[in-house]
Amino acid sequence: MKRFKKITVPGTTPFSDQGYAAISVGETSEWKWWFNPIKLMGVFLALLMGFSVLFSVSVVLNDPPSDFLWNVVDARKFDFHSQKAVKEDDLPQPVLVPKDKLLSDLLPTGFDENSCLSRYQSLLYRKETPRKASPYLISKLRNYESLHKKCGPHTKLYNQTVQDLKSGRSSNASECKYIVWVSFSGLGNRILTLASTFLYALLTNRVLLVDPGVDIPELFCEPFPEASWLLPKDFPLTNKFKSFNQKSNESYGNMLKSKNNLTELPYVYLHLVHDYNDEDKLFFCNQDQIFLQKTPFLIMKTDNYFVPSLFLIPSFEQELNDLFPDKETVFHFLGRYLFHPTNSVWGLISRYYQAYLSNADVKVGIQIRVFDTGPGPFKHVLDQILACTMNENILPTIDQKPFIITSSEKKKKTIAVLMTSLSSGYFEEVRNLYWENPTVSGEWIGVYQPSHEEYQQTEKQNHNRKAWAEMYLLSFSDKLVTSSWSTFGYVAQGLGGLKPWILYKPENGTAPDPACRRAMSMEPCFHAPPFYDCKMKRGVDTGALVPHVKHCEDMSWGLKLVQQHAEL
Repeated sequence: MKRFKKITVPGTTPFSDQGYAAISVGETSEWKWWFNPIKLMGVFLALLMGFSVLFSVSVVLNDPPSDFLWNVVDARKFDFHSQKAVKEDDLPQPVLVPKDKLLSDLLPTGFDENSCLSRYQSLLYRKETPRKASPYLISKLRNYESLHKKCGPHTKLYNQTVQDLKSGRSSNASECKYIVWVSFSGLGNRILTLASTFLYALLTNRVLLVDPGVDIPELFCEPFPEASWLLPKDFPLTNKFKSFNQKSNESYGNMLKSKNNLTELPYVYLHLVHDYNDEDKLFFCNQDQIFLQKTPFLIMKTDNYFVPSLFLIPSFEQELNDLFPDKETVFHFLGRYLFHPTNSVWGLISRYYQAYLSNADVKVGIQIRVFDTGPGPFKHVLDQILACTMNENILPTIDQKPFIITSSEKKKKTIAVLMTSLSSGYFEEVRNLYWENPTVSGEWIGVYQPSHEEYQQTEKQNHNRKAWAEMYLLSFSDKLVTSSWSTFGYVAQGLGGLKPWILYKPENGTAPDPACRRAMSMEPCFHAPPFYDCKMKRGVDTGALVPHVKHCEDMSWGLKLVQQHAEL
């Protein structure tokens, strides 16, 4: 083998084949070497380049890109039990700062941002919406916050009103009146009914107090600055909440039957659950609202999103038109104002989003709720999901021809499909379909399911944390498919400002044809509305009284708010 010729610098010992020999440089040579301008410049440039490299590395290590995964997450399951207390540094931190972190002043100022990271960080996960809250709604919210601060728990005025309640007196002279929301039913129902109750509080100048139930403080940040919305533990009626029902003597309907004088009562129980009777439904009549406004405490238990019927009460009509010129944005704005995941839940949401959804070109959410009994998955439900998503161009069709990827293949569009269901079967079938077959148009499809709990566990905190996280993840979708009658889907569509494709409820074990239809609006459905004309005192179709209250797509007797384009 030819050897390279050794190069010897004058006055030095050449490098040895066995290693480096000591370099011996005479004084004269050394002096000349240090004062050689060309060599000095070379040393300076080398030092400068080395410093630049070290600085760049330190910047990258201290400020990683936004999709850098700080936590490794199982692609199939959330595991909350293994988590310790969540600190700010434990969560994926977006590099960008929201341009409009207050949602055009919908959200209030005055919060410690680290106490509820989702309040502002969640805006970075959503596309900017052209919908803006009305100036009147923003003004109303600021006024409410002042009222809540003045009359909220443990204030002087609250303590005085509660003292009157304990003594059985009706403190009509009090500056503060209250609506107490009782925690009841599944999580989707609770979110929708809490928004409904808050709207009623805005309309009637009442302070909303929230029964914590088993998990409200663990799921939601406080929405009002400088005052809690949680009902104090020593509230004198708390021990009655579970026993309140349609037959309770304190219910508004039963008081009407017994002709009690409502002006002298310290509180009234409002039973607006799906089994309420005709007398209870008089709550939605104008004259009855006049009676109720004098009562210091209203205690409400409901599993219904009753907002559409508030729009049919004449005394609220103008106020609601001013608050919501766009009728289908009621839950969208109230939901974004009220419901911010706590840091522990936000950790579940942000880690999963960054790991599996953030880099996709298109995010598709599919929410599956099956009311059939027996073990699933059901073939007719799977057939319905595939028919809906492919016929409506939500997901691409598959190609049965042989498919070969070449090295010159250009980058294809990526679609992330987030599926939520109590069963894992539908996820596995859809995932395998797109794993085993290419798409006709060449997209790359990733299918993910965070959890599968098998059955609903309403009273379990960890179950509800996962459910809340999944609702919120679905709300980040570009396209959304939901199931009929499901309040889980209603919450996701409302928070996301989405008009979903709704899967029709299957009957007799067969897939409906057509499989789904596009929703008229992003508003939830009121499942058990009254059908009564308060003025004429007779039955009436309340879905045909005004153009902005229609029957629901997924429940023919339900009511929902829609926006008439002529009104825009």
